[in-house]
Amino acid sequence: MDGVILGSGHNSLVLQAYLARAGQETICLERLDEIGGGLTTIEHPAESGFQHNTHAFFHRGVTQMPWYADLELERRGAQYITPDLNVALLASDGRSLEWWADFDRTVDSIAQVHAGDAATLKKWRDRFRSIVRDILIPEAQSPPLPIDERQQQLQQTEDGRYLMEVSKATPLEFVKENFQHPLVQAGLLFFNGLREVDLRCPGFGHHIPALLASDALAQMCVGGARQLAVALAAAVTDAGGQIRTGVAPRRIVIEGDRVRGVELESGERIDCRWVASGLNPQQTLNQLCAETPAEWAARTANFRYNLLAPLFALNLNLTEPPQYRAAADAPHLNDALMTIVGLDHVDQFDEIVAAHQQGEIPKTVMWGCCPSRFDPSQSPAGRHTAFMWEKLPYHLNGDAECWKSEAVRHGEQMLDVWREYAPNLKTAVLDQFVRSPLDTRQMFWNMTDSDLLVGAFAEGQVGYNRPFPGAGHYRTCFEGLYLCGSCCHPGGNITGLPGFNCSQILRADLGIT
Repeated sequence: MDGVILGSGHNSLVLQAYLARAGQETICLERLDEIGGGLTTIEHPAESGFQHNTHAFFHRGVTQMPWYADLELERRGAQYITPDLNVALLASDGRSLEWWADFDRTVDSIAQVHAGDAATLKKWRDRFRSIVRDILIPEAQSPPLPIDERQQQLQQTEDGRYLMEVSKATPLEFVKENFQHPLVQAGLLFFNGLREVDLRCPGFGHHIPALLASDALAQMCVGGARQLAVALAAAVTDAGGQIRTGVAPRRIVIEGDRVRGVELESGERIDCRWVASGLNPQQTLNQLCAETPAEWAARTANFRYNLLAPLFALNLNLTEPPQYRAAADAPHLNDALMTIVGLDHVDQFDEIVAAHQQGEIPKTVMWGCCPSRFDPSQSPAGRHTAFMWEKLPYHLNGDAECWKSEAVRHGEQMLDVWREYAPNLKTAVLDQFVRSPLDTRQMFWNMTDSDLLVGAFAEGQVGYNRPFPGAGHYRTCFEGLYLCGSCCHPGGNITGLPGFNCSQILRADLGIT
């Protein structure tokens, strides 16, 4: 065997597909019985026809990723929907902020709340278009440069210098400095900040204008998120790669500072020339490699996870889709792919952060979708599915085990809030279930503390220093051992770019053009 891939998340499958197409004999090992990692779609109840996407759903701009076309995923069964009204924030006073595929309509929506902020929105989008196109997209789709080298390159152009200047601020500082209305500030921070990074992190001031300038919108996969994993697996197997489920690694076999194979919990050994791990760095280097040098083991142990990343999910089976009160005067609001409720003022973010720090549940701010409104295959005829997500602390009251007694009760509280915005849910609910941050951690081995991004973007854990200095080029301290998961540049979410970039490094090391 040439190579072994650990974990079958989408990054691992992207990497494996490229290496298999390059002629490498590969096998992917997945400890669960299903492939795809966070690309999960389950039927609840069993054989009911109600399909629920319990982890990843909003796949922003995935059809624009280079691997999506390279691996011919549409031919292999992946199909995406991008509704025109991408996001709607419904305020408690009846106002709304709308994010459209047509950016002019987005500006018009903001102008109804604050004309000056609408003009500022357009100004930043126009200014950052070339920065996104010429700098940020190429950087995300390539192995990262050393920090000094990147800074030298950015200094050579006006766009590069401007990007570095804007980046110095935190997202929170950027929004408060440039926008005036508290609802607009809150909406921008949620649309383009809280779901990805801690809004207090310096170095991410560019994050919001970059996303304003991006054409990548939230998308949903027809048939459920799992269909993307199915298409990626087909790309792997069509190229001759193998995938095994229900198997777990016991150790990565290291001899003389280089990889020689992987030993399974069953005792079976698979000899190989290289291993690419979609697991987090601590699992890969400190749990599976007994030979990791002390310096590397210390850096690995210090890898930090996101405080604000854990998700709580409420999933519903319905007789009809949610009908939002705000849609009485604006019917199109029912057609938003993503709906946000509970967010009225920028100061709520301070309350959310404080609650996470204290292990408490903040006032509910949640976002979600009714997938069956756009894709009838995700529910029985005449029925619907819907969900809402909320960011909540993993260590509830100091102990994640508290979710075992609290989850159902909190799901009821979320439904009560949801009904304030969509009154028809008082009679439309057939069934419901929840997924807590503890459930996420128990299902997805690599998401320590239920961190769906698999690593904070704070404390320098970005770019060439992600996951930590020395491992930012996907290589490790052992020859033939690579990291390819969301712990690597450019980070989490369904982008496939850590796997895509790692495949470039691995092919270069193998001398494959």
